[in-house]
Amino acid sequence: MEIATDNARISLRNDYSEGAHPRLLQALAVASAEINRGYGLDVHSARAAALIRERLGRDADIHFLAGGTQTNLVALAAFLRPHEAVIAPASGHIATHETGAIEAGGHKVLTVATLDGKLSPGLIQPCLDGHGSEHMVKPRLVYISNTTEWGTLYSAAELQALGVFCRDRDLLLYIDGARLASALTTPGNDVDLALLSTEADAFYIGGTKNGALLGEALVIVNPALRTDFRHVIKQRGAMLAKGMVVGAQFEALFEDGLYFVLATHANAMAARLRDILQQAGVPLAVDSPSNQLFPVLPGALVERLQQYVEFETWERRGDGTTVIRLMTSWATPESDIEAFAATFSALYPEGPAATAASQAQGA
Repeated sequence: MEIATDNARISLRNDYSEGAHPRLLQALAVASAEINRGYGLDVHSARAAALIRERLGRDADIHFLAGGTQTNLVALAAFLRPHEAVIAPASGHIATHETGAIEAGGHKVLTVATLDGKLSPGLIQPCLDGHGSEHMVKPRLVYISNTTEWGTLYSAAELQALGVFCRDRDLLLYIDGARLASALTTPGNDVDLALLSTEADAFYIGGTKNGALLGEALVIVNPALRTDFRHVIKQRGAMLAKGMVVGAQFEALFEDGLYFVLATHANAMAARLRDILQQAGVPLAVDSPSNQLFPVLPGALVERLQQYVEFETWERRGDGTTVIRLMTSWATPESDIEAFAATFSALYPEGPAATAASQAQGA
């Protein structure tokens, strides 16, 4: 079988490289032709916030920021006192891919090892037990991601258990929602925005990784965390003079459910990829039902696949295998998935395990 490819490699590297959905670009063009109030006080940001509150079914402060790292940094800077710390999974974005932004802001990140990127009360409690005096930082906020950095997601029961646990111990629960759209539209998911707003003190709704040119919507539910928050946004250099750039996009995403439509497509393309891998007998590092997949392949074969497919190399293991990340997006065409299937079949006609054994014998 011939490998299906053209001059460009199949892109399965991430979910933010394709720019913005055309409807969002059109919304930006319309807003740009108007005279708008600055600093997020424009009519588009106000309407976007109102649309999100409708989904929550409750009152909340909504703030639009440019990116995920910025949102996490501003939020935690505002929510924590100088001696207070964050508890996060060891794989959490603030602990691995934000260049120490939280710690540069003066707050220690206490990491907890997990098997699937998810925290539970049982994993958090030992961290609390180990920080019981004024000679140590005081754990105050629990940080989780949904979906996680391993593509897994929290069930309603898991979030409710975390919510009860945090409230009982005077901890804040904060959810990184960079890929929240994927979590909310994954088949079998039983969490919605209303539930998140019941259990979390604050969370953000990611736009950058779900069709927006840029932008995240930070939702602050806990009234005690809202005071002077705009002051912190400004102080941290995160207040856009042309705030309508983000507000207009979220208005377009939420006025008729486009936010969920785009994520549903990304998940559907990932499900097709998952079928292809399973049919070839490829193991997955974790059972991730979202738009992130982590197949485990022989290291030598990963190098061959890179000639035809763009992806992230996630983890090299001591047994000679490599975990890679394949990711679909709102813009992934079905033709790319079919091209991947043809390419994968041509490279591994007998499956990666048989190919690896053959290579070992040849060596």
